[in-house]
Amino acid sequence: MDQYTVTGMSCAACQARVEKAVSKVAGVTSCSVSLLTNSMGVEGTASPEAIIRAVQEAGYGASQKGASAGNARASQSIAEQEAALEDHETPVLKRRLIASVGFLLVLMYFSMGHMMWGWPLPAWFDDNHVAMGLVQMLLAIIIMVINQKFFISGFKSLWHGSPNMDTLVALGSSASFLWSVYALFMMTRAQVDGDMEAVMTYMMEFYFESAAMILTLITVGKMLEARSKGRTTDALKSLMKLAPKTAVVVKNGVEQTVPIDQVQKGDVFVVRPGENIPVDGVILDGSSAVNEAALTGESIPVDKTVGDLVSAATVNQSGFIRCEATRVGEDTTLSQIIKMVSDAAATKAPIAKIADKVSGVFVPIVITIAVITTIVWLLAGKTVAFALARGISVLVISCPCALGLATPVAIMVGNGMGAKNGILFKTAVSLEETGKVQVVVLDKTGTITSGEPKVTDLFPADGVTEQDLLAYAYALEQKSEHPLAKAILAYGKERQLDCPEVSDFQALPGNGLSAVLDQEELLGGSLKFIQSQVTVPRRLEEKAYAFAERGKTPLLFTKNGKLLGIIAVADVIKEDSPQAVRELQDMGIRVVMLTGDNERTAKAIGAQAGVDEVIAGVLPDGKERVIRQIKEMEVPEGRKSGIQRLLHSSIFRRGKEEKQQIRVAMVGDGINDAPALTRADIGIAIGAGADVAIDAADVVLMKSRLSDVPAAIRLSRATLRNIHENLFWAFFYNVIGIPLAAGVWIPIFGWTLNPMFGAAAMSLSSFCVVSNALRLNLFRIRDTGRDRKIKPVDIKITGINGNASETAQDKTEQMRSSDTHTGVSDHINQNESEMEEMEMVKTTVKVDGMMCGMCENHVNEAVRKAFEVKKVTSNHSKGITEILSEAALDEAKLRAAIEEGGYKVGEITTGDQEKKGFSLFHK
Repeated sequence: MDQYTVTGMSCAACQARVEKAVSKVAGVTSCSVSLLTNSMGVEGTASPEAIIRAVQEAGYGASQKGASAGNARASQSIAEQEAALEDHETPVLKRRLIASVGFLLVLMYFSMGHMMWGWPLPAWFDDNHVAMGLVQMLLAIIIMVINQKFFISGFKSLWHGSPNMDTLVALGSSASFLWSVYALFMMTRAQVDGDMEAVMTYMMEFYFESAAMILTLITVGKMLEARSKGRTTDALKSLMKLAPKTAVVVKNGVEQTVPIDQVQKGDVFVVRPGENIPVDGVILDGSSAVNEAALTGESIPVDKTVGDLVSAATVNQSGFIRCEATRVGEDTTLSQIIKMVSDAAATKAPIAKIADKVSGVFVPIVITIAVITTIVWLLAGKTVAFALARGISVLVISCPCALGLATPVAIMVGNGMGAKNGILFKTAVSLEETGKVQVVVLDKTGTITSGEPKVTDLFPADGVTEQDLLAYAYALEQKSEHPLAKAILAYGKERQLDCPEVSDFQALPGNGLSAVLDQEELLGGSLKFIQSQVTVPRRLEEKAYAFAERGKTPLLFTKNGKLLGIIAVADVIKEDSPQAVRELQDMGIRVVMLTGDNERTAKAIGAQAGVDEVIAGVLPDGKERVIRQIKEMEVPEGRKSGIQRLLHSSIFRRGKEEKQQIRVAMVGDGINDAPALTRADIGIAIGAGADVAIDAADVVLMKSRLSDVPAAIRLSRATLRNIHENLFWAFFYNVIGIPLAAGVWIPIFGWTLNPMFGAAAMSLSSFCVVSNALRLNLFRIRDTGRDRKIKPVDIKITGINGNASETAQDKTEQMRSSDTHTGVSDHINQNESEMEEMEMVKTTVKVDGMMCGMCENHVNEAVRKAFEVKKVTSNHSKGITEILSEAALDEAKLRAAIEEGGYKVGEITTGDQEKKGFSLFHK
């Protein structure tokens, strides 16, 4: 999307005019204009010159953002955006207002003060009504010149056929002034004729003070609106101010302070305590606690050491660190966040379309109503002054700005609130739609769980202490590269254990390790391996099975043939995952866990997290298909609201009935989640996930915590509610105000509206809308007290081989018969019938070293990276990996791919081609 700065817009009608003009340019596929930030986002192949020319022909100015080149582009771009967001309007309006009020007070003294309350004037004004009229006219002209922008913009837009709010103000003020000038000339004639009664009558027809008051009051409203609009972008401006201006780089062993735009990828820079980190990098030397609140909203500093990544704009709080730059300029995390928030502000929410359509025709309709009002009152026998006052009141009370600002101000504040809390909405559409989701599908690894195996339990044998068990296991595993070994090593380091050197280390067939420590033989491995070496007591055997049932991997250890005990390792769930799932369920959202892990591990994790559904054994492409099938399920009739049922009834239905689809959000962090993130209505990338996943997502959560998912939904709902309030006020104000100004209620209640009061109401309407949007800054996105529960969708998602997925309530039941085909799996089997008829080559690989579900995932991923396969399934219990592909695989390449992951490959067998279908889900 190309970004442009647009100048000269004053209301929603201007915004609609610019959008319409640019959309007509050949090659433009979409155009979105923001009155709030005076910016425009354009997609398509049209040249910048053609787009700028179209804006200029419509009567406005435009320039392309970030047109600079070279290394300084990012810093210049941020500087440009800062300048664009600076409040240049309020100081100008303030000066105009002060000058206007000064002259207006004098004008009001002459008009209302002397005429209504008899305030004294210099003697030469006695009985000199023409002189008083001339003074009022001169003062009104001065005020009109001070506020000439209304007339220039208003009549210019009228000339281009796109009248705006300034047109209404200019017409109202001009009509008041011109009628008063006419009355002044008629007064001079009456005074020459000596008709003092006519002179006094014309004196009462002066509306000079109305012409000036309208401009002054609208200026008051414009200034209040400008100040409030400036506050809506505070979050974005605060992000931009975080951008470091300089960096201390090391060149030829000498530290040099250079401008940030001179830092190149690969440069070495140093950061002292209390300084901001200038660019993204990796620590080469030193350690520190880094405050990342600027990017994640998390106030607790994060400990960093050699090899850890650091980000620009975060604060080094304690130690001295030396880093290598990995991302500079517009590639840094901070620059990407600023770009994401800015792009979101330049897009439109679907709900804004109604207001935009109304704004496009609002001003012409109001002018028409004003003319009709004046004519009707003249035909009704009222004086010209009375009829003109009604028409002017209609012009000055009508406010298209409130309509145009109702949505963008709430979107901007909502986006800013999200950014401050580490929740980034890429577009206004994603901010609006996130709160409407009915089903949230969660990936397991890295989303519900931490994604790294950790030691969960120590179960020593009789006569052995936990300390001894862990110490021997720590020594044995130190030379192993297995993921489970790393978990034990990390746990040992936390306990600050000594690490004695072992000799004769071997990785044995059958998932085992052996080594010698102080002339004592140590063995470790799976239950099956240890049972082949020593006798395992029944108590420990049962405990090992119990750990396995809970989704943990039991590792047994021996010393000189004596059993030391069991260490259980598992990919543990994050601390906040169960609470996040409960919050989603309390909102009426159905929570589904989708994973490629085996069924037993998936059910154990699902039970701990408390999800509603568990679907296990799903391939990466299968995740996308499951999301698609859930979306295509129709919401059951009993779960539709009364309004939804009415809209789907025969009264409103035209032609073929459209099914109401379920709104689905997918939360994931890996490359294999990208297709599912794209397929879902809302894709949410969590934490420091893969770049591909972040690119595919609609919402990016900077922190790796699941509790930000309900927070994002809560913020989306609050923003949408605020937009509804703003739109209600904008429409309600005009629906009530215009009839009152036109005098509709005069025959019934005798209510009339002075044009000056109409101008005051208009000046406050936009201010009220913007102020209401600013209330979002007070919204607490983690407060569950005001959560509103929607009607949960009552659907049964089926899982493995057509079996119903495991629910939190059903987790102790047996899996149903695989002959049952309903729900998701049934749809998949029907839609993928052609795939099931394809000829497949089955390759079976004997793999040693797999000990858990995570090992299975590692092997599966290694195969997928090396080959284009239809299906790959690993079973650590049997020690085999089965692969289905369209053609025979290169055995040498296959062996190398698996062994590169730290596993041993045995026999590889390739079966004959056979016509064979396979299920999307596997056991």
